[in-house]
Amino acid sequence: MRILLAVLLAISALLIPTTTAQADAALTPYCGITWGSLPKSNTDMGTGEVDNVRTGRHDCYDRVVIDIDGPPAGYHVEYVDTVTADGSGFPVNTPGGAKLQLVARHPSYAPIPLGTPLANVAGYTTLRSVVYAGSFEGQTTYGVGTRARLPFRVFTIPGGHGRIVLDVAHRW
Repeated sequence: MRILLAVLLAISALLIPTTTAQADAALTPYCGITWGSLPKSNTDMGTGEVDNVRTGRHDCYDRVVIDIDGPPAGYHVEYVDTVTADGSGFPVNTPGGAKLQLVARHPSYAPIPLGTPLANVAGYTTLRSVVYAGSFEGQTTYGVGTRARLPFRVFTIPGGHGRIVLDVAHRW
């Protein structure tokens, strides 16, 4: 009986560090990302016009950049069931397993049809589409299709030609 108890204690001592290490790894955020997936907003309105929309791939996230002809101002980004067009509220086809509606609080005067793809995201880890969803009353909306509902962050880069940046993590 004493030998059996000693063997059980030895086995449990070997398993505890492994279990603790696995638990610690599970609690460590992916690439240090702690962004979350709730809506993010800045209500400031800008006067600079949207110049361009582009994308980029990084080790831990995919990126959408909105270039502004002037200092960047506000935005509103959130996961939605359906991306809707500015002004009309019409649904805008946004391919992807989840959809982010990105509203830049800047006008766009480019005559682009609703739903027009704005970037080629083939081969991206997270992004599935970036489409135009209209501009109305000084703000411009985009649909960003993602692989799944994943953490994201939004921030601005100041300057005479500023940027609004959306990063979507590759995983939780």
